[in-house]
Amino acid sequence: MADGSRGRSASPGWALFLLTGISICGFIDRIIMQVLVEPMKAEFHLSDLDIGLLVGLAFAFFNVVLGLSIARLAERRRRVSLVWFGTILWSIATSLCGAASSFGALLAARVGVGVGEAIGLPSTSSLLSDFFRPEKRTTAMSVLMLAPPIGAFLGSAGGAMVAQAYGWRYAFYVAAIPGFILALLLALTVREPERGVYDRVAADPQAVPPLSAVFARIWQRRSLTHLLLGSTIASMTGFAVNAFLAAFLLRRFGFSLRDAGVISGLIASLPASLSVFGSGWLADRWGRRDARYYGWIPGISLLIAAPLYALAVTRDNATMAITLLTLSAIVQYCYLGPTAGVFQNMMHPRMRASSAAFNSLVYSLIGGALGPLLIGGLSTWLGGGASPAAAGIGLAHAMAAMTIFYVWGAVHYLLATRYLRADLAAPID
Repeated sequence: MADGSRGRSASPGWALFLLTGISICGFIDRIIMQVLVEPMKAEFHLSDLDIGLLVGLAFAFFNVVLGLSIARLAERRRRVSLVWFGTILWSIATSLCGAASSFGALLAARVGVGVGEAIGLPSTSSLLSDFFRPEKRTTAMSVLMLAPPIGAFLGSAGGAMVAQAYGWRYAFYVAAIPGFILALLLALTVREPERGVYDRVAADPQAVPPLSAVFARIWQRRSLTHLLLGSTIASMTGFAVNAFLAAFLLRRFGFSLRDAGVISGLIASLPASLSVFGSGWLADRWGRRDARYYGWIPGISLLIAAPLYALAVTRDNATMAITLLTLSAIVQYCYLGPTAGVFQNMMHPRMRASSAAFNSLVYSLIGGALGPLLIGGLSTWLGGGASPAAAGIGLAHAMAAMTIFYVWGAVHYLLATRYLRADLAAPID
């Protein structure tokens, strides 16, 4: 192995388990703030626009600034070390969110979560690409991409239950604990894999292409361009509607904080997990016959998700709304696994961390930052200053309006099918 470590595992399954667990922790620490919107809003007297800034831009800013720089380091250094160090850093920052005594302190701690994830997460997909062969990578990436739905459930349901019982601050303290444990296990038990061991690379596999080569690859391979555009637009919609889902259930139907958190977590866990893993597995299976399935599966799924979600959030009946939200969750995450798998398979082994960091940068800046800010501003404009009932309706209409972006994202996935077969067959040097 690349680092010559002894007594550490080279098992792909164990590495996938730990890296997925760490990614789940990252998503818990990212999403738990969303379910705690109402108690934080009450304590610090925040508007929905402030909440959009807190759950979006505050996290994304330094995540964007540092992400690519750390990824360039990951192309040259031990990725395992970067992952465990970043995990410890964002776990510390999560605990500091619970200790915040003002909106400014909360904002600063939130920035710290973004910094830690910028250090730790870009290397995970690069590591997995060197544990799995190309024909199994999309499935492996889909397992890794289970982090959002599982993290959403644990962050929403677990965070809400802890907050209901002990207060919102303890929810952050509890959320920080698993990250420390998994970081230690990764540092002590997982070897650094040899880069490019399963790839056919004619040039020197140890040479690190410049960052400009990553951008050129995305631009020159038109399928990657469309996949990036489609996934960015879809992520913006997903981040936006999920950031306010618990608040929607509280305001529109009068659920308690605990019940709203549990329901929103359930909606974003089991059906979404089926969506993520199923789409990746199907893409690898059907993609052997025709590579265009890597675009067809996400594109068609997003076209189905848009009307389902818009219909769900505009229902007056809670049972009908929750049922439609569940159906939407089954299809709205089908873009994650195929997109990640195709990107990894089209990149040089020492371009993969940079590619993942660049995608994360775009998702954070446009998806994670702009999405919640847009829906928060639109909700405030539509009903933020009115009665609680009108505010709930205003938020519902804002969430419904955002789903039109799913259609836009679907168009890019369908356009990508024109180029996928040729682009996947091209060399990755």
